[in-house]
Amino acid sequence: VLVNSGSRHEARYLSGISHFLEKLAFSSTAQFGSKDEILLTLEKHGGICDCQASRDTIMYAISADARGLDTVVNLLADVALQPRLSDEEIEMTRMAIRFELEDLNMRPDPEPLLTEMIHAAAYRENTVGLNRFCPVENTDKIDRKVLHSYLRNYYTPDRMVLAGVGIEHEQLVECARKHLLGVEPVWGSAQSKDVDRSVAQYTGGIVKVEKDMSDVSLGPTPIPELTHIMIGLESCSFLEEDFIPFAVLNMMMGGGGSFSAGGPGKGMFTRLYLNVLNRHHWMYNATSYHHSYEDTGLLCIHASADPKQVREMVEIITREFILMAGAVGEVELERAKTQLKSMLMMNLESRPVIFEDVGRQVLATNTRKLPHELCALISQVKSTDIKRVVTKMLHKKPAVAALGDLTDLPTYEHIQAALSSKDGRLPRMYRLFR
Repeated sequence: VLVNSGSRHEARYLSGISHFLEKLAFSSTAQFGSKDEILLTLEKHGGICDCQASRDTIMYAISADARGLDTVVNLLADVALQPRLSDEEIEMTRMAIRFELEDLNMRPDPEPLLTEMIHAAAYRENTVGLNRFCPVENTDKIDRKVLHSYLRNYYTPDRMVLAGVGIEHEQLVECARKHLLGVEPVWGSAQSKDVDRSVAQYTGGIVKVEKDMSDVSLGPTPIPELTHIMIGLESCSFLEEDFIPFAVLNMMMGGGGSFSAGGPGKGMFTRLYLNVLNRHHWMYNATSYHHSYEDTGLLCIHASADPKQVREMVEIITREFILMAGAVGEVELERAKTQLKSMLMMNLESRPVIFEDVGRQVLATNTRKLPHELCALISQVKSTDIKRVVTKMLHKKPAVAALGDLTDLPTYEHIQAALSSKDGRLPRMYRLFR
């Protein structure tokens, strides 16, 4: 079951409700007395369950033997619409969330934290810029009443999709009629009054977190102290035609860590490997990411290096952004398109991925584009399309996230100036000597 509900809908609520719902999923319900009872029921059909909340969707998923379909749909209906949300469960969830937040700040991998920061910078205090994790100060404020008032507005039939893979369509429809149709949710079936339909407003901006990264990883081979920078620009939503050229561009930029198995010199041909990691041995990471939602998107590059080389690292990244609008080689473009198609096909080998793909597409567009249709669209991308989408993107204000020792970080204005220049260079700094 996928629900069109996530942290982006929490503007009028306490932030962190989706995080709570994700942790509370598959706890006791009207039919099942405890989480253990649910797991035992699933075990009879060799089943496992999982719940994942993102910025715009929450997904309750079960993988089990197809013969247990009826039991599985019954269980999913119960978990989504009839959770008990007992005081004890809510208290346990508070503890789990506090632990997770502590863990997040101590992890050597800053990726989750940077992703939060770049969204907060790009969409200041609105929709997808709202925090996906529950702030510590809200853990005690969220209770059953708060959760019910949120669920009443967002867990409505028009915002839900039941998706299945590996079963006959008619069987699934039959089970949905039996277990989901006309079910009275535990929070009552009053009309939703307060649904947030606001569209993402891209603002651009900078979010900086000064942090001592020297003790991130202790042990026999400590990770060197690094400063992490992420620079992003608004791309487009996954409903727009330009989404495919952006996906090809992201593939073309590629990148990764300088110590990854497919590192420099091993036949990696993406731009961030060739132009950045191969040439600048002191950079530890340069990776391109593309986040896309139904009303906006964000293309960003994450880079990390020693704190003393932050200025140089920022300039290398801004130059890569400017070069995106330049010439695109035929071989390079074909390689990126082939890579994107092969990644798409490889991912769709796995049933959980197909399930998520079906569910998300239907939730957003009421239909599903098949893999061969997507491959045909990828094949049609030309170098002029890449140039066009990049030129449009470079007219926006940048979003910047910076984490670590930021003594040498250029100002936001300088980064913006570099991205508006012809060569991507930062304005020169003149030091005044007395």
